[in-house]
Amino acid sequence: VQLVESGGGLVQPGGSLRLSCTASGFPFSRVYVNWYRQAPGKEREPVASISFTGGSINYADSVKGRFTVSRDNAKNTAYLQMNNLKPEDTAMYYCNVYFRENYWGQGTQVTVSS
Repeated sequence: VQLVESGGGLVQPGGSLRLSCTASGFPFSRVYVNWYRQAPGKEREPVASISFTGGSINYADSVKGRFTVSRDNAKNTAYLQMNNLKPEDTAMYYCNVYFRENYWGQGTQVTVSS
C-alpha cells in the first residue's frame, strides 16, 4: 500500500492550491479517503473525507466553503482543492485510508504567507 501526496507549496493569502493523493497496492474504490493536516506544535486534525464514490463528504468547520474534496477512482487519486487560503491553513497535509489497517502518505507542505 502506498499513498503519495503532491501539490503543496507556498501561496499568498487568498490563493489556491490543489493537493493530490495517488494510491496503489489496494482497491482504491473500496475505501474512504481522509485528508488531515498538522501544523507545527499542534495535533494532527481531520480536514475532509470522501466516501467510496463521493456520495458522502464531510469537512472540518474551519474549511467549509473553501475546500473541496473529490476523487477519481479510475486514476486511484483523491484531490483536495483549497481556495481562499489563510495563514492558519499552513500545515503538512496528509491523506489517509483504512484498508485492513491505517495507512498514511508522507505529507505535502502547504504554507500560506505574504
